Amino acid sequence: MNLRHPPNTKTSTSASTGPPHEDVKFKRASDALPLPLYLTNGIFFTLFFSVAYFLLHRWRDKIRTSTALHVLSLSEISALFCLLASVIYLLGFFGIDFVQSFISRPTSHDHHVWLDDGHQTNSIDDEQYILKEDSRPPGPCPASLDSSQVVPHHHPSVAPITISSFKPLSLSEEDEEIIKSVVSGTIPSYSLESKLGDCKRAAAIRREALQKMTGKSLEGMPLEGFDYESILGQCCEMPVGYVQIPVGVAGPLLLDGKEYTVPMATTEGCLVASTNRGCKAIYASGGATSVLFKDGMTRAPVVRFGSAKRAAELKFFVVDPLNFDTLATVFNRSSRFAKLQGIQCAVAGKNLYMRFSCSTGDAMGMNMVSKGVQNVLDFLHNDFPDMDVIGISGNFCSDKKPAAVNWIEGRGKSVVCEAIIKEEVVRKVLKTNVGALVELNMLKNLTGSAVAGALGGFNAHASNIVSAIYIATGQDPAQNVESSHCITMMEPINDGKDLHISVTMPSIEVGTVGGGTQLASQSACLNLLGVKGANKDKPGSNSRALASIVAGSVLAGELSLMSAIAAGQLVKSHMKYNRSSKDFTNIAS
Repeated sequence: MNLRHPPNTKTSTSASTGPPHEDVKFKRASDALPLPLYLTNGIFFTLFFSVAYFLLHRWRDKIRTSTALHVLSLSEISALFCLLASVIYLLGFFGIDFVQSFISRPTSHDHHVWLDDGHQTNSIDDEQYILKEDSRPPGPCPASLDSSQVVPHHHPSVAPITISSFKPLSLSEEDEEIIKSVVSGTIPSYSLESKLGDCKRAAAIRREALQKMTGKSLEGMPLEGFDYESILGQCCEMPVGYVQIPVGVAGPLLLDGKEYTVPMATTEGCLVASTNRGCKAIYASGGATSVLFKDGMTRAPVVRFGSAKRAAELKFFVVDPLNFDTLATVFNRSSRFAKLQGIQCAVAGKNLYMRFSCSTGDAMGMNMVSKGVQNVLDFLHNDFPDMDVIGISGNFCSDKKPAAVNWIEGRGKSVVCEAIIKEEVVRKVLKTNVGALVELNMLKNLTGSAVAGALGGFNAHASNIVSAIYIATGQDPAQNVESSHCITMMEPINDGKDLHISVTMPSIEVGTVGGGTQLASQSACLNLLGVKGANKDKPGSNSRALASIVAGSVLAGELSLMSAIAAGQLVKSHMKYNRSSKDFTNIAS
């Protein structure tokens, strides 16, 4: 049912229904106050505690001097009057919300809005519209409701708002005042958490203020059901809600003798189903094996000197094995888990780039390695006072960007994962044959990627699986860039009967502590994998296990997708799993 104004009228009001929309103003309890509500509250709170403190001290002195308590001076009489006045105000203040719920109810003289069936409904506010609830049973698809009609906004400079806009939240009188202050710019939106001390309330107020300022509705983005305290100061600033991403599971993935059920957060149909099929093929063939051959997060500051000679002198000093123990000691002070592994240097004129690599325990480790680098830079400044630190990161790291240094040298965890898929499994589960897979891999993943000039992209869709697992387990999704570096290899073995498949991924950047891993949903996914938190017995083993799981899941995803392409099933499967049936209905109509 659509909400609209009646045709050929400028407003929905008439002489019999009250004043036009622009003139409708609802009186609130705080409108009677001569000062803003927050200022009046402050005055009466201060007055209450001040006079109470004064009277208590006066009465204590009277008791000590045996003076009658009923004998009052002029100042004491004034203080009692002020105390009584402040108590009356505060009692009234705490009752404002209750009274306001009756004062702000619409009456027959309020602004009316017309429905398609010719009836009228009341509007509570000049910025809020309420859709009349349809008592009929819901249809098969909520999306079939016609929501194309719009109601014009009261302000001519703001774009029209859909009928679903501004679904009012249950906000107190004080919250409404704060919203007005945020809209006017008196209170910065980013300071709400610190001012209110309530993260959920701050998100609700910011959300309502944003809707008023932009004229756009956030209906459909949930606010309830999220712990906003858990993201304060570490995950997300100025929240107004959260986005729901479905989480599916693939598996069991039989990897290194253990079974894992892999959580994947994605909105792409067919992805989880395809990865699950790959896991099935691996399981039926005896499982996969992984080897982690490198574990080191990197950070590369850039420093500048007055000459290229001085830059080279620092390079020689840093790479000298005799100085490494000293630099490692200084570096490792940043954390009990930080262990400096090496420093790789590159000179560009007067500039020196030093790529520090260190182990970081179960944390992904960006902050940890940055602290260690800062310690070393402070130490080096004593022997090289002319060193000018341009930036703690000079992009020789390289973080969240495709770079050959990560593809060649590795960053984070470097893992190779392999499996032998039996001929019968290739035929019955994957619906193809070994020869077709080997040929497709050579022409697509290797030759095709080379023709495209790919950097670390010698695979079918490694980033699909990496991104889905990263989002589900609270990793940094932006690090999908280098974490998806992967080369997929396939070759026939056992006289061409079976398939050997492997994925080599040199830059998997994951952690099981810190960042988004401590959020409730992401923590649950890590717990499902058995790698939640830090491993106290073997520090770093949980994050290394997670990296191997990522590689094993990529192996399953590569195996299944390549098989679908080789068998000509790609389009058919996506039409089945990645298209809603209602789309076909719309197309047919």
